[in-house]
Amino acid sequence: MVEKNPVDVGTKLRQLREAHNISMRALAKTSGLSANALSMIERGRSSPSVSTLYKLADALDIPVTAFFGAPVEKEQVIYLRAVDRPRLPIVRGAWEGLGGEKFTGRVEPFVLTLETGADSGPAPLVHTGHEFVFCLTGSLEYRVEEHYFLLAPGDSLLFAAHLSHHWRNAGQGQVHVLIVLSGFSESDHPLSTHIPKDTGERRG
Repeated sequence: MVEKNPVDVGTKLRQLREAHNISMRALAKTSGLSANALSMIERGRSSPSVSTLYKLADALDIPVTAFFGAPVEKEQVIYLRAVDRPRLPIVRGAWEGLGGEKFTGRVEPFVLTLETGADSGPAPLVHTGHEFVFCLTGSLEYRVEEHYFLLAPGDSLLFAAHLSHHWRNAGQGQVHVLIVLSGFSESDHPLSTHIPKDTGERRG
């Protein structure tokens, strides 16, 4: 099994904050997060969700790719080795980027690892563009409007993302799922919309 490349978000956040000469308290106020939550992240005691990273990126006026150590300039061709894939802990799981964060086009492919009980949060998800879902392992339930779909390994789902949707790990084991968000508007951040905004951070 190929070992993934973890991102030291805490160290990167502290470096970016200090480079912008922003105090932790000021960043907390701008981002809407608590100073205690920021302190826990910077000390490596807490793992931020992807939506939290987007809040911090907006507050620091930087692209979210800055947390991955990636170049600011986006590229037309992205080659990403498995060992170089950015991997971030999220609530009850993990997110792995597949190059969309560096790509010039409006497409965001990523893989989610979801533990038992993981879901997309209490509010339905709605965003621009289209959503493609491919179940790799486990059992994943997707609700699109009033329709329920139970995806087993090899099953796929494609729908217009303006339709309200919700997902959850419907089984007792771990789920791996490939999701591709595409065709979204330039001002939209569908990845941030798609990951639970909850709920606080997962303690490490």
